[in-house]
Amino acid sequence: MTAIEPATPHLAQGGVWSAPGRVNLIGEHTDYNGGLVLPLAIDRRTTCTVTPREDRILRVTSTAGDGEAIELSIDELAADAVSGWSAYVLGVAWALGEMGSDLSSVTGLNIELDSDVPIGAGLSSSAAIECSVAVALNDLWSLGRSPMELARAGRLAENSAVGAPTGIMDQAASMLGEQDHAVFLDCMTEEAQTVPLHLEENALALLIVDTRVEHAHATGGYASRRASCEKGAAAMGVKFLSELSVDDLPELQKRVDDETFRRCRHIVTENQRVLDTVEALRTKGPLAIGNLLCAGHASMRDDFEISVPEMDLAVDTAMASGAIGARLTGGGFGGSMVALVRDGDVDAISAAVAAAFAGAGYTEPHSFTVHAASGARRDDSESTTT
Repeated sequence: MTAIEPATPHLAQGGVWSAPGRVNLIGEHTDYNGGLVLPLAIDRRTTCTVTPREDRILRVTSTAGDGEAIELSIDELAADAVSGWSAYVLGVAWALGEMGSDLSSVTGLNIELDSDVPIGAGLSSSAAIECSVAVALNDLWSLGRSPMELARAGRLAENSAVGAPTGIMDQAASMLGEQDHAVFLDCMTEEAQTVPLHLEENALALLIVDTRVEHAHATGGYASRRASCEKGAAAMGVKFLSELSVDDLPELQKRVDDETFRRCRHIVTENQRVLDTVEALRTKGPLAIGNLLCAGHASMRDDFEISVPEMDLAVDTAMASGAIGARLTGGGFGGSMVALVRDGDVDAISAAVAAAFAGAGYTEPHSFTVHAASGARRDDSESTTT
């Protein structure tokens, strides 16, 4: 097979790209309901080191694995031709082709992944992989896709290749993040804007507590919640629950069973909490959002029922120890808590949560702070390889 020459000389050397994980400040499970979300990219990233090949093979390895290499021809890409962890990588390549990019003459690639985004912690390690690969392929294959188009490719890969029925929030946050800003995203229109957080100037930090309870989005709990949301929307004659307001809840309660109503109530009220949080950040500052974070957790715990005892203990302990606000972040059924805390309280709150977990006989949690960071990018200097 004839080798394909890269479009520009500097790409002959390949390069290094990265994308961040994300923390969702508020707006949980609203994304696939066409609603509003307020995530932020974090300073934990997945790095994608890529070198071109002289054939049509995509060869994927990961420093987190056992050295196993997964290989697939670009000509054989299909949603059902990939599986396991490599689906997050090869699925993106398939999705770009599925979205209309011409892959008929692109060269194969060696792709090595490295990441410090905790896996299974609700910080979207999957989107970090997808978006780092997406920006690398976009550059190396000269596809000309916009950041939001690359986010869509990541979502398509996760939905169809991985089999997780997620929305676009994670990928959009990973692509569009900015330092000290959250990403305010309307998942129906896919319009996004950044909102200043002003955490540093207020001596505040975002404390993450990984409960070490692992979750898997492709399992039944996530899918059943989505099915309940679709049932509620259909009962009200709308496509998405985000088309409803809090004022519509009494009528919805008349039309569906109690469990479906509670699932839908979470979405509708959470959508409003996102609006209220953005308004508070813009007019009053971050100290004003604590009650909204706590209300969101209560809704996820009681109405959407996606919390677990470890998570509730972490939230309750953080609040009792001085946190301004705390809630589950991510898809639920485990994962991480995000708490807004004063800089001087980080160590004490972390220690209190660890002691509470020890007292309850739970696995020791992993606590660390994160900062709002920039989105997916090329990390190595292009000028060094021209």
